[in-house]
Amino acid sequence: MRDDLVSALRPLLVAEARAEAPASGAEPGDLEQAVWLRLLERLDSDGPPADPHRWLRSAVRFEARRSRRTTRRERPYENEPAADTDRHDPEHLALAAARHRALRDAVRRLPGRCPRLMEALLSPNDLTYREIAGELGISQGSLGPERSRCLGCLRRLLTPEVAARSARG
Repeated sequence: MRDDLVSALRPLLVAEARAEAPASGAEPGDLEQAVWLRLLERLDSDGPPADPHRWLRSAVRFEARRSRRTTRRERPYENEPAADTDRHDPEHLALAAARHRALRDAVRRLPGRCPRLMEALLSPNDLTYREIAGELGISQGSLGPERSRCLGCLRRLLTPEVAARSARG
């Protein structure tokens, strides 16, 4: 049943995700992955949707809206020294060490596979997605959505530690 539903919905999902991705700021593959996950959760809890094609279209649009909201809320840090500055004064070094400590502590508190994934992404070895996927034993195509979920969790953990910024404009 699941295989038939997935086979029937795959072409529609690919087309809908490609159509919605440019306006949402997300990759089509990320939208597809999120909708497949949502469908699996739905199948486990409520069973298949009454009108799968309609459900899929609305799920893609929901995920695209969610991605747009996330993109709108993300703002670069202001007044942060550039990463390539060669400042070696004690104050700069102490602040950088505190930021790194807070980040590493938050990464360790992440749920599931997120700590291992984030450690691999933060590795000084600059691993490729293929190497990270092999190390974690997951498919390379799942890394983007998994990374996105982990970064969302990390953002929520760090929010209390970072002062809230006012919206620009």
